[in-house]
Amino acid sequence: MQRTLAITRLAAGLAGAGVLACSSSADPATAPSTPLTAAAALPTLTPQRSGTTNRLQAVDPLNRNVVWASGIGGTFVVTTDGGQHWRKGVVAGASKLEFRDVEGVSANVAYLMSSGPGSDSRIYKTTNGGNTWSLQFQNKKENAFYDCFDFWTPQRGLAFSDPVDGRFPVLRVTDGRHWQDIGDRLPRALPGEFGFAASGTCIATQGEQRAWITAGGSSVARVLATTDGGQTWHAYDTPLVSNPSAGGFTIAFRNASDGIVAGGDLTPWHPHPRARIATSDDGGKTWSLVRTPPFDGAVFGLSYVPEGGRLVVITGPGGAAWSRTEGEEGWTTLAGVENFWAVAFADEHSGWLVGTDGRILKVSF
Repeated sequence: MQRTLAITRLAAGLAGAGVLACSSSADPATAPSTPLTAAAALPTLTPQRSGTTNRLQAVDPLNRNVVWASGIGGTFVVTTDGGQHWRKGVVAGASKLEFRDVEGVSANVAYLMSSGPGSDSRIYKTTNGGNTWSLQFQNKKENAFYDCFDFWTPQRGLAFSDPVDGRFPVLRVTDGRHWQDIGDRLPRALPGEFGFAASGTCIATQGEQRAWITAGGSSVARVLATTDGGQTWHAYDTPLVSNPSAGGFTIAFRNASDGIVAGGDLTPWHPHPRARIATSDDGGKTWSLVRTPPFDGAVFGLSYVPEGGRLVVITGPGGAAWSRTEGEEGWTTLAGVENFWAVAFADEHSGWLVGTDGRILKVSF
């Protein structure tokens, strides 16, 4: 947990300064990324005013109008008109917490998850648009550090934590209120293994029962997967770089079989290859590398575009890019877009990037 806390603080400082160092050379395991010259017209980028200068780290659009986002300083923001107007707020008693993940249900209902050591890892819920929040879970394990959560339905979801004594204290909720530890159902953690609380996307749910978790920090970056709502789990190796400061940061699946995972290395004091990105077509059992991103540093967040086929957007402190082939044929850079930590889409015309200084950027293809 201490290593995770140090790494996330390191990433925050480097991203804020815009100096996440990385070699510009391509990963030798993959071919260099090239622009998709045959792609459709470039997406439209529209800056929006969040009303806060706190770093935003997670975003969840429910549709083209209702979007929730969250960040440091106990901050959340919400819009009900597609981002023309954002309303900011700070959860009472939580002004020192970092809300690394958010799950919107409606304009009135949402969950927030804070990441931190010990009791700083918490889950809140609002049913009145953020006017008040109820504390649903507060971590009592000294060495736990919750990184991300995701939901199948407004009532059913999972929350992932770094391991404690080799055991992942993953939480499951089935009634929208009570979170239960199901860590005994997961594989044991590898030595040094942990998650990265970068963008709230180190866990992904799909359908009614499937979920995937990406981690790193050990000798191999693994994906932990369930197909039965968390009852049973399996661990699968990926070709992502993994070491005490590297691994998988973000994962998504567009159906039961096809998914993508990315991450990188946060070590700033020596050159290293650009982040690796890999895709799976068998539900996460095996992974194949695609082209490296066209920007330096780690990929903090990624998102499929609903109804967009293989269209994916990736982002990190060093830049952002998109591909209509999941990176297989290369990536097209979003010019001038840097220091955005998370990205998510409601549809092809309604996506949002969030990042440092409370910045929000709407993306329309």
